[in-house]
Amino acid sequence: MTQADKAETPDTRVTVGRITGVYGVKGWLRIYSFTEPRANILEYNPWQLRLADGWHSVELLDGKAHGKGVIAHLAGCEDRDQAARWVDVEIAVRREQLPAVEAGEFYWRDLVGLRVITTAGQELGVVDHLLETGANDVLVVQGERERLIPYAMGEVVTAVDLEAGELHVDWDPEY
Repeated sequence: MTQADKAETPDTRVTVGRITGVYGVKGWLRIYSFTEPRANILEYNPWQLRLADGWHSVELLDGKAHGKGVIAHLAGCEDRDQAARWVDVEIAVRREQLPAVEAGEFYWRDLVGLRVITTAGQELGVVDHLLETGANDVLVVQGERERLIPYAMGEVVTAVDLEAGELHVDWDPEY
C-alpha cells in the first residue's frame, strides 16, 4: 500500500464488482459485476483490488462477457493457483474513472449516507444502501426503524441535495 492509498478517503473508490472464482487453468477469473450492463466493468482499467494488506492497483489484460457473467485476465495472474488467491476479493475503481452523470442522475454511492426527510419535514433516517428490484430501485433507510422506500424520482423522491446531505421524499412515515 502506498502513502497515497493511506491518505485516500472512502469516497475515492467505488466498488464495481467482486471476484467469485477461477476460470480455466491460465489465470482467468470469474467476475460478478455490479455495473449495468455487466460487461461494462471491463471498460475500467486499472482495477483496485482489496486484499488483506490494503488496496492494490492491477492492470486488466483481457476480459469478456461469458454466459450471464464476465471473465477477466489480470496482470500477474498466469495460472489457476495465482488466480485462486484473488477469489472473494472486492473490485473497485477510482471515482475519477467513472463517467460523469447527467443533471438529476446519481450514482448509488452518492445517495448512501444522505438524511431522508419527508415533504412535511420529518426526518426518517439515513440511506444505508439501495436494492435493485427490477421494477425500481429501493432505498433502505435506517432510522428508528428500517424503511424501504422506492427510488422513484419525481414521484416518491422529490429532491436530492448532495451538498446539504439530504434526500427529500413524499412518503408517509407510518410505512
